[in-house]
Amino acid sequence: MAIAVVVVLPLGFVVASLLSPSFDVWSQLWRTRLPTMVLTTLGLLVMVGAGTLIVGGGLAWLVTAYRFPGRRLLSWLLVLPLAMPGYVLGFVFLSLVGFTGPLQRGWRGALGADAWFPQVRSVWAAALVLTLVLYPYVYLLARVAFRETAASAYDVARSLGCTPWRAFRRAVLPLARPALAAGLALVMMETLTDFATVQYFGVETLSAGIYQVWRGMYDRDAAAELAGLVLLFALVVIVVERSLRGRARYAEPGAGGAGIEPQQLRGWRGWVATATASAVLAAAFVAPVTQLVVWAAGDGRAARSFERIGTYLSNSIMLAVITAVLVVGLGVVIANASRFSDRRMVRAATRISVAGYAVPAPVVAIGVLLLIAALDAILRSLGIRVSGLLVTGSVAAVVYGYTVRFLALGVTSVEASLAKVPDEITQSARSLGASSTRIIARLHVPLSRAGIATAAMLVAIEAMKELPIVLLLRPFGFDTLPVWVWQLAAESLWEAAALPALIIVAASVLPVAVLSRQLAKDEHGPVSRRPTAPDVAPAAAVRAGELVS
Repeated sequence: MAIAVVVVLPLGFVVASLLSPSFDVWSQLWRTRLPTMVLTTLGLLVMVGAGTLIVGGGLAWLVTAYRFPGRRLLSWLLVLPLAMPGYVLGFVFLSLVGFTGPLQRGWRGALGADAWFPQVRSVWAAALVLTLVLYPYVYLLARVAFRETAASAYDVARSLGCTPWRAFRRAVLPLARPALAAGLALVMMETLTDFATVQYFGVETLSAGIYQVWRGMYDRDAAAELAGLVLLFALVVIVVERSLRGRARYAEPGAGGAGIEPQQLRGWRGWVATATASAVLAAAFVAPVTQLVVWAAGDGRAARSFERIGTYLSNSIMLAVITAVLVVGLGVVIANASRFSDRRMVRAATRISVAGYAVPAPVVAIGVLLLIAALDAILRSLGIRVSGLLVTGSVAAVVYGYTVRFLALGVTSVEASLAKVPDEITQSARSLGASSTRIIARLHVPLSRAGIATAAMLVAIEAMKELPIVLLLRPFGFDTLPVWVWQLAAESLWEAAALPALIIVAASVLPVAVLSRQLAKDEHGPVSRRPTAPDVAPAAAVRAGELVS
C-alpha cells in the first residue's frame, strides 16, 4: 500500500491541478495555442489510430490467413519496428524526404524546380512515422486473436459460401474486436506520450506544449494544466477501450482446434503479398537502420564523438541499472503481497501501483515536478533551503519518474513467473513455520528468477530509450543518449546523431527479438487450449506493453 501511495502521488498532484484550475492560466492558454494543440492532438490520434489499425490488422490477417513466399520469416520480422524509437525514425524520414533530401531533389530534377510536393513538416507526416513504429502493437494482438479465437467462425463462414473477405469482415472481426481495441488503446497512449517526433515536423500537440511551456517559460502552473488535459485524454482512451469491449464475451466451441488453415496464394498474388509486407518492414526498420549505418560509417567526426558518447551512454546505463534494480525489487514485493493476501485493499493497491504505465510520460514528469515543488515549499517552511531543487532537477527525480512509469513492467513479469510456482509449495513452507520473508528469499525469488531477469531487462531497455521524462526532469549538464540524439536531430545534424541512435536501436532489438522467437514457437507449436477473446486481449496487451515501443 505504501508503494501504491508513492506511485500515485505525482498523478494526484496533476489531478489536483485540474480540481483547482487557474482561470488566468486557462484564459491565456485559450487565447494563444490551446485550441490548435487540442485539435492537432485529436487529429493525430485519429490518423495514427486508423493507420495502425489498417496496417497492423491487415498484416496480421495476411500472415495468419494466407501462405506466400517468405511468410514464416516475415511473420516475426514485422515485429522489429517496435525497436525503432519514433524520434529516430522521424529524423531519418526528414533527412530522406525533406526539402534537401534525395527524394525531393530527384523529384525536382525530373519534374522541374517548381514541381509540387506534399508538405513534409505536417501532421500527416508525423502520423505516418508514428504509424510505422506503433503498428506492431495492433499486429501482435490481432495476430493472437485471429489465430486463437476466430478459426471455427471463419471455417463455418467459408463453408456457407462466404468469400475470404466477407468471412473476415462478418465473422473474424467481431471476435477480434476486444484485442483490436486493446492494441488501439496502447497505440493512442504512446501517441499521447510522444512529443519529440511531432516537434521534428512542426506539429504542436498537448504533450509537445508541456515541454515548450516548462522548458521555454518555466511556467509550472501552465505546464500542470496542460498535463492535466493530457491525462484527461488518456482517461478518455481507456474509457473508450473499455466501452468497446463492454460486457460482451467472445467464446467459440471446439477450443482444441489448430487455428485458421492458411490459404495458399499462387502466382503474382503471393508475390504481391510478400512485397506488401516487405515494403512496410523496409520503410519502418530496414531503410532507416541502413541509412544510420551509412551515416555512422561516413561521419569523420565519429571518432571525436566517442568520448561524449561514452559519457552519455554511461549516464543512460546508470539510470537503467538503478531503475531496473528498484523496479524489480518493488515488483517482487507487490507480486508477493498479492500472493500472501487476498484482502481487497491489497488487490486495489496492486492495481494502483501499475497505473503509471497507462499515463503518458510527460504527465508523470510534470507530476514529479509538482511533487518536488511541494517538497521544496515544505522544506522552506521548516527553514531548510535546497538551492535550485525545482529548477535543476536531480537524478533521483528522473529515477522516481522512471519507476512510476515502468513499475507495471516489473510487476507483470514477476507475477507471471510467480504464478508458475504452485501454491502447495508456499503453503507447505508456511505450515512448517517459515516466515513470509524467508519464503520469499528461499523459495519465491529463486523459483521466479526467470521473470525477475525478464523484468530487469525490459525495464533497463525502456529506461535506456526513454526521452520525455529525462528531458523534463534531468539536471543541467546531465544528458543521456536519447537526449543527445534528439538535440542533434533538432539541429539537423543527421550524421552526428547516427551512431548514438544505432546504439539505442541495437539495445532495443534484444527484447523484440526474444519475443519474436517466442511468437514463432507459439505459432508452430501445438495449441493446447484456445482461450476466449477476453482472455487473449488483456494478456496480449500486457505482452505488447512490455515490449520496446
